[in-house]
Amino acid sequence: MKAILSLMLFALACIGGDAAAKTPGEVDVGGLLRDAPMQGLSGPSRLLSEFRGKPLVINVWASWCGPCRQEMGSLGRLSRRYGGAKFAVIGISTDDYADAAREFLKKSGTPFSHFIDSRLQLENMLGADRIPLTLLVDAQGRVLAKVYGGKEWDSPEALELIGKTFRIPM
Repeated sequence: MKAILSLMLFALACIGGDAAAKTPGEVDVGGLLRDAPMQGLSGPSRLLSEFRGKPLVINVWASWCGPCRQEMGSLGRLSRRYGGAKFAVIGISTDDYADAAREFLKKSGTPFSHFIDSRLQLENMLGADRIPLTLLVDAQGRVLAKVYGGKEWDSPEALELIGKTFRIPM
């Protein structure tokens, strides 16, 4: 009985701690993303602010993350179908080694821009304490939604979420 009680208390502590835990400098839903330099992985380096002016889908991933790898194809299809005209899609790798991230991108053939966060600045600001993480950001840089875990981003459910969040027809 004592062991069960201890296990239950441990589980509650983990749940409570996780719900309150935030990454250093994390911007909550409703908050405005700060400008940040982004080191190019599949193209040139850019500032996050360069993506203002239209809604933005930001996917935080790593080459070693199974769910990240699994959802990348659907993000590519989403970008090909809607990216550019209705919103932009970008990826932020949390890999420690750029070569591993580039190798994954080469194999996956994603059509959108990717950046690497070697200093954890973006990872912390976006709240990527677990990945994959996808953020829906409005044209002014305000975080409208954070979705943790893998998703089929070109599924009817995901398109409905994106359309409602960005208030655009899909």
